Amino acid sequence: MTLTALSPLDGRYAAKTEALRPYFSEQALMRARVEVEIRYLIALAREPKFKALAPFTKPEEQALLRIVVQFSEKDAKSIQTIERTTNHDVKAVEYFLKERTAKISGLKKHLEFIHFGLTSEDVNNLAYGLMIHGALKNVLSPVFCEFLEDLRTMSRQAKNVPLLSLTHGQPATPTTVGKELWVFVERLERQLTQLSEFKMQGKFGGAVGTFAAHYAAAPEVNWAAFGRKFVESLNLDPLTTTTQINPHDDLAELSHIMERVNTILIDLSRDMWLYISRGVLRQRVVRGEVGSSAMPHKVNPIDFENAEGNLGLSNALFAHFAAKLPISRLQRDLSDSTVQRSIGSAFGYHLIAILALQKGLGKLTLDEKAVRSELQAHPEVLAEAIQTILRARGTAGAYEKLKVLTRGEKITLKDLEGFMRKEKFSADEIKRVMKMLG
Repeated sequence: MTLTALSPLDGRYAAKTEALRPYFSEQALMRARVEVEIRYLIALAREPKFKALAPFTKPEEQALLRIVVQFSEKDAKSIQTIERTTNHDVKAVEYFLKERTAKISGLKKHLEFIHFGLTSEDVNNLAYGLMIHGALKNVLSPVFCEFLEDLRTMSRQAKNVPLLSLTHGQPATPTTVGKELWVFVERLERQLTQLSEFKMQGKFGGAVGTFAAHYAAAPEVNWAAFGRKFVESLNLDPLTTTTQINPHDDLAELSHIMERVNTILIDLSRDMWLYISRGVLRQRVVRGEVGSSAMPHKVNPIDFENAEGNLGLSNALFAHFAAKLPISRLQRDLSDSTVQRSIGSAFGYHLIAILALQKGLGKLTLDEKAVRSELQAHPEVLAEAIQTILRARGTAGAYEKLKVLTRGEKITLKDLEGFMRKEKFSADEIKRVMKMLG
């Protein structure tokens, strides 16, 4: 099956994306819809002012919830079969539930309260909310946190290792490997905080968000309050004023967070690639692996390249979600429905990338000898510190003096030391400057 899959998510990378299937597959969507419908039916029966439906007994509620807990591939196929006739996915779920509920003792007479007063989007948007929350909590956030901890560890271990910085691709000022990696740690931590605080919204209000059919059938119930309470019971933020649909601003917000995460990770991938290219970082050789079909010596940074490519694919989808989903013609059009089905793909490409980055980091070792050698080959980078010391003394034209000495010139440590002595630097000042080269 994986060899004939249309998408690499279910083909080449199937093992890496398997953890997302319980949240973003077609079967997962069916199960989430079933859960929303069942929990709504139970909430409806518990509403004291809704006299048309008496509260279920505890065994009846448990029997209903077992439909959710025990939802199987066989159940999904049953819904799929019904949909071939209805040509409507949510209606197929309703009919499936009526069939199953009819088999529960005492509930056959209550079948018409399944999907009572609802429109499809009442079920769909809540189902997606449940799926996304589950995927974030159980798969995506844990993997992200694990990768981030690996990056923190690597940064701490390289905290005091000096590094030649490059600005505009040219030797600049000495820095440290640890500090440069920590830049990414802090950037990602900020996004992780926003991701952990993110919450999906929930629309629940009937055909165009007014509870019109609900109030027509049972005006004695405060349906707006009922709807808010039901949405909150699913751990979603209730929307109070809507059209037929959730406007998907929540998905746009989540997409923007994920775009920023992915963009930071692309930046990291490219920097790691360049550090490997410079010899700052070395990759562990894995026995049996081949770097090139023609060049036997090659050890390529494929994990970081793989990550960069998949992050780009993920961002392309998230960018489309953010731009498209919040737009709907008047009270409803269906163009959002087909787009939402690819949410799992966006997260799938993101997950593949995170796993590739984690694998890549695990292969790396820091070549401290090469790092120091590269830095010491560019003593001109001490010019900034030297001119700043002169400025602090009030020396006129400090910057210009160093510019004449160093800009575009190949100079040595001996040249710089001679300049500092000429400018009457103390032995401690000279030592402090020289120490910057490690």
